[in-house]
Amino acid sequence: MSVPAAYLGVILIWATTPLAIKWSSEGAGFLFGVASRMVLGVFICLALVALLSRRLLWHRDALLTYLAAGFGLWGAMTSIYWSAQFIPSGLIAVLFGLSPVVTGVMAAFWLGERVLTPSRLAGLGLGLAGLSVVFAQSLEIGSGAVMGIGGVLLSVHIHAASAVWVKRIAAGIPALETTTGALLIAVPLFLLSWGVLDGQLPSEMDSRTGWSIVYLAVFGSAFGFIFYFYVLQRVEASRVALITLVTPVLALILGYEVNGEEIGARELLGTAVILTGLACHQWGGRWLERLV
Repeated sequence: MSVPAAYLGVILIWATTPLAIKWSSEGAGFLFGVASRMVLGVFICLALVALLSRRLLWHRDALLTYLAAGFGLWGAMTSIYWSAQFIPSGLIAVLFGLSPVVTGVMAAFWLGERVLTPSRLAGLGLGLAGLSVVFAQSLEIGSGAVMGIGGVLLSVHIHAASAVWVKRIAAGIPALETTTGALLIAVPLFLLSWGVLDGQLPSEMDSRTGWSIVYLAVFGSAFGFIFYFYVLQRVEASRVALITLVTPVLALILGYEVNGEEIGARELLGTAVILTGLACHQWGGRWLERLV
């Protein structure tokens, strides 16, 4: 598999995932939605392992990789699904776009990557400024929006910590095996969360909800994570997170066109500032070199 193709696949899947998450939770509850998606996803991955005559590795670094990825998957996805009850899918993608900044800071401390340059610090400042604008708008809308934003930010930090942890272990495990191992760790946690906090099967489920769960299981949980871990193993962590610079724009357009989601003027302003900060975080150093 080529790295650019996998990179593009992650972008397309992540751009459509927020809306699919929202649809999959509307008719079934967010805990059932995420748990059923992950159960289907792990069976798909196990089937791929068998069909391709692959095998899971169980040495120490492999187990640590599965734990790092699995706990990150459980924490980040649970937070995202919970947040989808309160805020539009496009805004979820925008806020998750802060992953490069958070990942870069963590990578600097954990991996020794040289990412805390002046331009990237400026990008961090712009990202925080844009976030404050979005928060100010949400305070006017109500407490639900604030809780939703807080949940996405928690997911961002969990996701970033998991990515850097996997990168630090550097076990060299293929993407399919990493995804399968992570899901084997995460699925029991998802089922336990659903059983303890909800435990109710949906009485009715429309076709949109059902197909959203299937889509998320096949592409979001299986192929999406396979592509993601494949790229993560071949590209530095701070650049992998750059994917979230593109996905917010696509997700905003999709939410507006397909789901009729409206975003206020301040949220659009905050989005623009966040994306500018992310661009500065990634390319600011090159821009300064050309100017000089």
